[in-house]
Amino acid sequence: MMKRLLLLASMVWLTCAASFAVFAANIKCSGNIVDEQGEPIVGATVAVPGTSIATSTDIDGRFTLSVPEGKSIRVTYIGYKPLEAKAAPNMKLDMAVESTMLKDVVVEQSAARTRLTPVAVSTVGAQTIDLKLGNQDLPEVLKTTPGVWTTKQGGGFGDAKTNVRGFTSANVAVMINGIPINDMEWGGTYWSNWGGLSDVTSNIQVQRGLGATIISSPSVGGTINITTRTIDAEKGGSVWYGMGNDGMNNYGVKISTGLMKNGWAVTLLGSRKWGDGYIQGTPFNNYNYFLNVSKRINENHQLSLTGFGSWQKHVRRPNQRSGLSIEGYQVYGKRYMGSSSMYRYNPTFGYDKTGQVKTQNLNESHKPQIQLNHIWKIDDTSSLSSAVYMSYCDAGGYSGQANGIDYKYSDWYGATDGVLSTRFRRADGTFDYGAIQTINEESDNGSKLVMSNGINQHIWYGLISSYKKEFAMPNDNKLNLTAGIDLRYYVGTHKNKIVDLYNGEYFIDYSSRNGVSAELNSAAADPMWKFEHLGIGDVVYKNYKGYARQGGLYAQGEYTVMDGKLNIVLAGSASNTAYWRREFMYADKEHERSATRDFWGGTVKGGANYNIDDYNNVFVNLGYISRAPFFQGGAFLQYSTSNALNRDAVNEKVASYEIGYGYNSSKFAVTVNGYYTQWYDKTMTKGGTMDDGLRYSINLQGVNALHMGVEMNLNWKPLNWLDVEGMLSVGKWEWNSNASGYFYNELGQPLKSIKDGAIASGIGAPDHAKATVNQKGVKVGDSPQTQASISLQFKPFRGFRIGADWVVEDRTFSDYSLTGSSLGENATINVADPWRIPWGQQVDMFASYRFKIGNVNATLYGNVYNVFNNYYITDAVTGINSRGTWENAYGVFYSFGRTYSVRMRINF
Repeated sequence: MMKRLLLLASMVWLTCAASFAVFAANIKCSGNIVDEQGEPIVGATVAVPGTSIATSTDIDGRFTLSVPEGKSIRVTYIGYKPLEAKAAPNMKLDMAVESTMLKDVVVEQSAARTRLTPVAVSTVGAQTIDLKLGNQDLPEVLKTTPGVWTTKQGGGFGDAKTNVRGFTSANVAVMINGIPINDMEWGGTYWSNWGGLSDVTSNIQVQRGLGATIISSPSVGGTINITTRTIDAEKGGSVWYGMGNDGMNNYGVKISTGLMKNGWAVTLLGSRKWGDGYIQGTPFNNYNYFLNVSKRINENHQLSLTGFGSWQKHVRRPNQRSGLSIEGYQVYGKRYMGSSSMYRYNPTFGYDKTGQVKTQNLNESHKPQIQLNHIWKIDDTSSLSSAVYMSYCDAGGYSGQANGIDYKYSDWYGATDGVLSTRFRRADGTFDYGAIQTINEESDNGSKLVMSNGINQHIWYGLISSYKKEFAMPNDNKLNLTAGIDLRYYVGTHKNKIVDLYNGEYFIDYSSRNGVSAELNSAAADPMWKFEHLGIGDVVYKNYKGYARQGGLYAQGEYTVMDGKLNIVLAGSASNTAYWRREFMYADKEHERSATRDFWGGTVKGGANYNIDDYNNVFVNLGYISRAPFFQGGAFLQYSTSNALNRDAVNEKVASYEIGYGYNSSKFAVTVNGYYTQWYDKTMTKGGTMDDGLRYSINLQGVNALHMGVEMNLNWKPLNWLDVEGMLSVGKWEWNSNASGYFYNELGQPLKSIKDGAIASGIGAPDHAKATVNQKGVKVGDSPQTQASISLQFKPFRGFRIGADWVVEDRTFSDYSLTGSSLGENATINVADPWRIPWGQQVDMFASYRFKIGNVNATLYGNVYNVFNNYYITDAVTGINSRGTWENAYGVFYSFGRTYSVRMRINF
């Protein structure tokens, strides 16, 4: 018996010793798996070959498992090359796309690559968008990106304004899958048209400055590239529901087949968002859709059809010139809305006689885009990618009209130069639309004031085709050549139609028709034509079509030498842009078509990136751009009402150079860059107010500006459960020339006098009032010239993350506006120093938790914006006659106060 016990004890001891030895020989292997964009890969399989040891990556792309010492791990994920590496603690593994995954050169050419492309670039991935966006507009997720300034501006759904390095949105290129979406007439982007993209976006990349995109007509300030999922989408789907402040609701569904064995892949999304709006009287309703159907024909050919759009209807607050002064908010905002909501006050929100809500700031739009992409892998070293696209827009926006006999346009204003209008104001502060109805009912000659819908439609066709060839050079050097064409054709239809007579019988559009020349429109020869009785559906104020045609060639060479350490890039393009228009109100059939104005442009850009070692790199780039002026305010002196070409219009020119340094490791990364940009002959329009309250504008020629500054971006991971990010941007942006231009009234008619609004004999005629604006040395307004942010993200346990962004802005200067009676004909205008707006800051918090509901994954998201409810001024205007101060600032918009959203997503 004793022998058996000793034998059993010996066996137990040996088993424990062996187990201890095995345990001692194991190592705790942990790490992070990321894709080619540096974004975490969720659900990748991490296994030890030849064993049953395996796990999968979590929402942060992280994994942990015990691996026998000396063993390797194997990482697999659909669409990516399997990856094997020797097991170690704190691993960071980059997965590469499978060689069988055909690369779209159209998309690829618009993306910059870290430590390779010599530009300043920041990328925001899909998981960050999911975590931080909440109920914001899509570009607001970029607020912690150096040099990017995004505000609510119009205050309604999709009204976000995005500037880069002090350049307004008209000078920031926005692309979706390599396709440009900036408006062909004025250059800007309406974000309300793209409300549903966030749920199918793979990443958003911001290239500041000249950027890496090589389309034929690049941007001045920067490029925002939005890439959506296509054939690489994961199999499965998700449904979600969210809610937020002021009655915001959001639900949707997304389904994807993934890449099936037959080579097909389909992704479908549908969603809706609606709410009351943060600003008083700004409800919105939005439907979004996205469809991608892709076919892998064989190893060499792939087709992808993508269609997406967003139908939306929302009310915004008045434009900036109707914004109140600081004192106006303190007095009237507080009186009508209370001290806690005074910055929500909307001076055009009101009711009619029956108590029905009325508005003069309604906006409705639908702008679907369809893209057909073909990828042809010609051989192992060359490929051709082509994208044919079409965009159709059907949009409209309300604007009040006046007959010009008894009443003026300005009678519709909620405020003028910061002063609240009291003409149609009820005791509760709302706009009295009922009073207008009463005036029209009692009128003997029709409606004095009516509402019109400014219809804006367009049809846009385009083709981008890129050929790429890789050459193997001596000493293992590489040469990549890319060349292609960029073709666009655009027709925009613009007219104002009466939609509400406000209880009147008819409307006389004397204010517009009184300025129509009988030489251009024979109907004006009849003196009674200007008194014609108009009704619902009749056109007032404007009726024209704008045409734009653009064609260009581009090419880029990329030479990589010294075992990949040095990458040299040289790119160039040539383009022709043609504009013309057809006028249907101020001209008859014989005079409806304008002459065509052609502008030739081109670019040359070059740069180099040198990787000093595995961690450090430096880069430099420089370039010169010559691009066509815009259709609006550039090629045409008064684009909305006249075919008269701007005889002085010339190409805008930009000269820029930049240097930068980067350090990149698994724990810490930092980039620092400095830029210097000179901009010549900028297209620019300024507005002002005459003594009678009517507004006018001046189209300025010879506008130059200087934009220079430094930017820094850092990422630090001191602990596996803590991420720290930081950003700093300091700029010096100022106007660098004096300029001159002609004056026009709100109807686009040439002014003879700024004092009484008398009409000149013709555009550019000897009696057409003009002025020289002395603005050299004045600070560029509308963007903070100092920005900073600190972001912390904690991951205390698996599946849960929580963090905050602290964003600071300073050295924001007011924009300037012209003021009336001091401006005579052939005047010289000396622009006074603008107001330096006090610094602003806010803290945004975000959190997500991933958990199981049965056998499916669910994620709960929560966001609180401006946690401490700190109101600060984002936009302001000051006049030119005296130095800007808070007392004389108007057109003031404040940041939103505290807002929030919660959302649950279930993945299946």
